[in-house]
Amino acid sequence: MTHPVSGVDHVFLLVEDLDQSAAHYRKLGFTLSPRGLHSAEKGTANYTIIFEDDYVELLGIVTPTSGNQHQRDMLSDDGEGLRAIAFRIKDAHVAREALAGLGIRTEPVGEFSRPLPLPDGSEGIAAFAVTHFAKGEAPTGFAFMCQHKTRDMVWRPELKSHANGAVEIAAIVAVGEDSATMAEGFARLVAGGTVRAVEGGHEVATGNAADLHSAAIVVLSPEGAAARYSADAVAATPLKGLAALRIRVADPAATRALLIANGIAVHDGPEGAIWVAPAHAGGSIMEFVGP
Repeated sequence: MTHPVSGVDHVFLLVEDLDQSAAHYRKLGFTLSPRGLHSAEKGTANYTIIFEDDYVELLGIVTPTSGNQHQRDMLSDDGEGLRAIAFRIKDAHVAREALAGLGIRTEPVGEFSRPLPLPDGSEGIAAFAVTHFAKGEAPTGFAFMCQHKTRDMVWRPELKSHANGAVEIAAIVAVGEDSATMAEGFARLVAGGTVRAVEGGHEVATGNAADLHSAAIVVLSPEGAAARYSADAVAATPLKGLAALRIRVADPAATRALLIANGIAVHDGPEGAIWVAPAHAGGSIMEFVGP
């Protein structure tokens, strides 16, 4: 049975105040899409940060509904932050059947579309099909698979240029006591997922070099995460979510200069990396690394 999941498509941060978080991300040097409004049943809205092969979504609740009760519970119980990994698939129905054959449980496919405001003031339609991994399949956070039916509507060329020089998601960082076991749990969710030891934990390769870029998933021990960032920064991220988003930029020195000019405190990491505390990035540690 061929594994249908070919990598990481996008991630989303669930935030308390969507427009305030959008303002923070603009100060971090990101170009944001126009604000998108989901259905009345969902009661949510978003902004996206688009790169060449993947993207980041800021998701917020604009109207409390039964459809977003679970998201409101997340915010109430565990605060805002990096919550979900959306994995890349070609066809949600085919993926669900293939994963069942591999012993990986998923939820029924949901298909939906929504109006998509475009930067030039016009409007398009974004259409998706998604299937969620069943509870317990992902070691932490929330994981699902996303089929894009209108890819060109999301990956708008005018949204891919960022003042901070960002080019892609380099890695998604989780924290766990048993980093090896957690990494293996993520690796089984993607085709060819492989695990290797890294400083402070383990890293999962999620993609194929011949395919689109796919971010790694890094699982650090609590001690490894505190050493790379700080214990206080890690404690400010959601316990049941993901701790950090690692973004690759063209020139970390230029990114640092922009952040400082925008009044944002910058912290030094290993090998020239820099990071920003969760208070400035919607509840997630935001790390910038070089090419």
